[in-house]
Amino acid sequence: MHGAGDGAYGAPESDPHKPPVYNHKAMTIFLKRLLVLVSLAAAVNAQKKPVTVEAAAGTVAVAPEIVWAPQGDRFAYLESGRIGIFEAASGARRELVSLAALEAAAVPVAAPTAFDWQNRNVQEKTLQWVSNDCLLIRANGDLFLVRISSGDWRQLTRTAEDEKQPQVSPDGRRVSFLRGDDLFVLEIESGAVTRLTQEGGESLRNGWLDWVYPEELGLGIAHWWSPDSKQIAYLQFDVSRQPFYPHADLLLFGPSPEPQRYPKAGQPNAEVRLGVVGATGGATGWMELGDPRHYLLARVHWAPAGDYLLVQRLNRTQDHLDLLRVNPATGRAQVILSEQDRYWINVDDALSFLRNSAEFIWSSERDGFRHLYRYSSDGKLLGRLTSGEWEVSSVACVDEPGRSVYYLSTEAGPLERQLYAVPLEGGRRRRISTQEGTHSVSMAPGCRYYLDTFSSLTTPTRRTVHASSGKELAVFTESDQTVVRDYDLRPVEIVQVKAPDGAVLYARLIRPAGFQSDRKYPAVIFVYGGPHSQNVRNAWQGLSLEQALAHRGFVIWQLDNRGSSGRGHLWEAALYRRFGDRELQDQQVGIKHLLAMGFVDEKRLGIYGWSYGGFMTLYALTQAPDLFRAGVAGAPVADWRNYDTIYTERYLGLPAENPEGYRLSSPVNFAANLKAALLLAHNLEDDNVLFQNTLQMADALQRAGKSFEMMIYPQKTHGVTGTARRHLWETIASFFERRLER
Repeated sequence: MHGAGDGAYGAPESDPHKPPVYNHKAMTIFLKRLLVLVSLAAAVNAQKKPVTVEAAAGTVAVAPEIVWAPQGDRFAYLESGRIGIFEAASGARRELVSLAALEAAAVPVAAPTAFDWQNRNVQEKTLQWVSNDCLLIRANGDLFLVRISSGDWRQLTRTAEDEKQPQVSPDGRRVSFLRGDDLFVLEIESGAVTRLTQEGGESLRNGWLDWVYPEELGLGIAHWWSPDSKQIAYLQFDVSRQPFYPHADLLLFGPSPEPQRYPKAGQPNAEVRLGVVGATGGATGWMELGDPRHYLLARVHWAPAGDYLLVQRLNRTQDHLDLLRVNPATGRAQVILSEQDRYWINVDDALSFLRNSAEFIWSSERDGFRHLYRYSSDGKLLGRLTSGEWEVSSVACVDEPGRSVYYLSTEAGPLERQLYAVPLEGGRRRRISTQEGTHSVSMAPGCRYYLDTFSSLTTPTRRTVHASSGKELAVFTESDQTVVRDYDLRPVEIVQVKAPDGAVLYARLIRPAGFQSDRKYPAVIFVYGGPHSQNVRNAWQGLSLEQALAHRGFVIWQLDNRGSSGRGHLWEAALYRRFGDRELQDQQVGIKHLLAMGFVDEKRLGIYGWSYGGFMTLYALTQAPDLFRAGVAGAPVADWRNYDTIYTERYLGLPAENPEGYRLSSPVNFAANLKAALLLAHNLEDDNVLFQNTLQMADALQRAGKSFEMMIYPQKTHGVTGTARRHLWETIASFFERRLER
């Protein structure tokens, strides 16, 4: 039904506000069991230390980097600066080398003349396998080869330039990397380096992503080896039409301009085209994909035999996706599958080839929930693997000999992530993971083993190695039990809230230290509310700002409104073409439920959020001005015309086509409505939500005669780290203490 020329599937003509049918009875039973555990935890915590802002802000959990060996029997890891090997079957662990030793040998990278904005969201991998006995390590911009059997290492590059995003060829003989804005290949044995592209520069980037693609499409790299190691496909980004945003480091005596190319809604995107070049050099062949001004290239995949590429091409407003089969020799492309959606299309990384046949696994939200399908290489639908009013979160592994696909899903409930297996032909699903909570898995090649990162509201994060049957084989890491042992972590309760239309909303509640049911407490409403985020989960929280505020006498409440993820596409689509309205309605339903519990003072409500949550704070304070007494808006979007193209246009459309939606969604237009005490907080060099938003909001408030407070953090981008985080959190806590009269 999805062959070329066939009609595209559309989203069902359903009401996006109508709730999906989950098994809420089963979830209620789970929540009752959880409440018993919460009560027991509260009794145990009575004699422990209170959580302070200093303790919470100083705790940063860094997940280890792991990568499975090609044979799937072990993985390499980087943890606390040490690189080692972990054997899956036995649990044996062996350290190889310290990252510091390699970093010391690397040639110092020259300081940039201007801050590098374009890849703020691309995470550089430190570890890659060359063979089952050899690792490639990237350290301080240079590349190293480490032998597993001996621990010996050899330095492959010694340059003052940064070798970025290295990729090992499938045959293990070469490494591709980016230097500046061009693509290079290094022969591992000889050390010879070949430059594959020549014309890269500030406005033309070969294999090097712009800022928006990784941030909003989740694309991590922009060049890919062919399976036979003879060619490399790469994206070229022409960013010359993208406008500059004038960042500057104002702490310097002579301010340093740091311009960032940042396309706002309605402005030109990068013009992106796909090329294929030989691994030993030569001219690039450009693929014929259409006019690059009108599309986004969301994903690129080589077929196992290397005879064609599959390319996911989105239109600008992201409601139509074509899967193109592209001939790398001729550049010609054929549409083999199309998806059309009345709202928007969420791209993901589920596409997986069956290596011994001309088939692939595809995921789609065409029926309102993301599910898996099997297709032939020419786009013919062969079968549906999963179905139901729950979501497939990700594909973990395709076991072709075992005729199974392993995947994570919400089938056990929207607050859970569990591992399942389903036959390639479809049919009965088998749950692999057993513990209630949140599982995230990294499965080995061949699907024999997996590393499970697990936590729940009552269980700190734990990483264990399992056989594909689910049997636990070894413990890789246990969380530091000091936090659990020493601190009075206030129990986190999950609360079900029923909206007037019957939708079930989930919230989390933290009662203050020394809680007495006959008292009235001030409450701080934590809010995010935007798409691609789910904050209420059966997952470990640990030390946090919420815990610190609970120890200072505040009730903490956070609710996932419609528009958030984990509940299906129609649930998320409730905010289509209008931000804030549906979200605030659900938040108000949640607050009404909270007040009905009887221990919150309705006259002492505060609200806090960062990024989209900062926007929601401003929206709530200006659209429901009598509800809150105080609010903290961190890094808020004040005018959605200021935000980037791909994200904003996906949900709101183009500004010229939906001017009223943009106007009604932007708190800057309603500054005169503000009644509550407001603290604006923003990082001066925020590359995501531009500081311009806070300046425009401040200006609108001043012109309306409104008083407010402001805190600015220089030399910080979108996140707040280090001493600035402690300062910010203490500022927030003190603000609420003053304004809510705790």
